[in-house]
Amino acid sequence: QPQLVQSGGGLVQPGESLRLSCAVSGSTLEEHAIAWFRRAPGKEREGVSCITSGEGVTSYFDAVKGRFTLSRDNAKNTVYLHMNSLKPDDTAVYYCAIDEFDLNPTCQVSINTYYGFGLYGQGAQVTVSS
Repeated sequence: QPQLVQSGGGLVQPGESLRLSCAVSGSTLEEHAIAWFRRAPGKEREGVSCITSGEGVTSYFDAVKGRFTLSRDNAKNTVYLHMNSLKPDDTAVYYCAIDEFDLNPTCQVSINTYYGFGLYGQGAQVTVSS
């Protein structure tokens, strides 16, 4: 079974940047889609970004489009979420997840999230505050 170990996160001021990492073991990274989700206080978990299996096409939800960038390093079996121009509304616990059973290899959206991702990292707190 794959394992996902996250690192990064922290407290930053509005407008600053952070990078989250998600190291995957027990699975070859490019064989499965990987997605990032977040859960803000008092809100439901929502999708942030996703990278497809194979070619690695990325997609983003509107709230982060143009500010966040998802990248994949196959040699390190690690996925990164580069977050720029952070806003207080970005404050949340961020989770990476793998589409372990290939239910959604092309990162299709269902309402405000990506479906099919059942195995998550431990989460990383991102707090944006002045």
